[in-house]
Amino acid sequence: MRRPEPSPGWLVRFTRAERSIHHVTALLMLVCLVTAALLYLPSLSTLVGRREMVKTVHVWCGFALPVPIVLGLLSRAFRADLRRLNRFAPADWQWLRRGDRRAVRDGRGVLPVGKFNAGQKLNAAFTAGAILVMLGTGEILTFPGPWGDRWRTGSTFVHDWLFLAVLVVTAGHLWEALRDRGALGGMLTGRVDRDWAARHHASWADAMESSGERSPEFAKRPPGTS
Repeated sequence: MRRPEPSPGWLVRFTRAERSIHHVTALLMLVCLVTAALLYLPSLSTLVGRREMVKTVHVWCGFALPVPIVLGLLSRAFRADLRRLNRFAPADWQWLRRGDRRAVRDGRGVLPVGKFNAGQKLNAAFTAGAILVMLGTGEILTFPGPWGDRWRTGSTFVHDWLFLAVLVVTAGHLWEALRDRGALGGMLTGRVDRDWAARHHASWADAMESSGERSPEFAKRPPGTS
């Protein structure tokens, strides 16, 4: 029996700068979530102790959350991705409405999805908004002096409930990433298989091919090789 033809190559999906921004932001977010759980859940607080140290780590990581994103604006590729994430195309609305959004026909996705699908765009928008709100409410909780009781009470309420929402969204994001080896590999190595791109991000794959942004060097080596 004849073996199937190997994939013709790999497409460059994320630059090193983009991956670094994602990884540092994700690490800071995870530390904030873990320390928040240690601060707010009594069962965990008694196990770990060192409440003041945990609080200090939580506050500093929280205030540092926007830093990698702001520094990332120096990257042209990151700025281009922000524009993509901030733009909803007709295919994105179809992706949200259709139950067969991930269906594949003849090796290609049924919808002309760009570099990011609608779910990823909504996740990015929620995360950006959550960081800003957490930063504002966290500032009020950390430096309560200038603020009245209403502001402090409201900030505590918003901060605590938004923590739960971020926890759920982050868990969902990790679940989806771990289920999709292609997407996970793209964020870890910066490259994705051309066939994976055609199945999940057909419009972006076509644009990459037509622009000639597939390096011959990448076409010969799988991710992770030097």
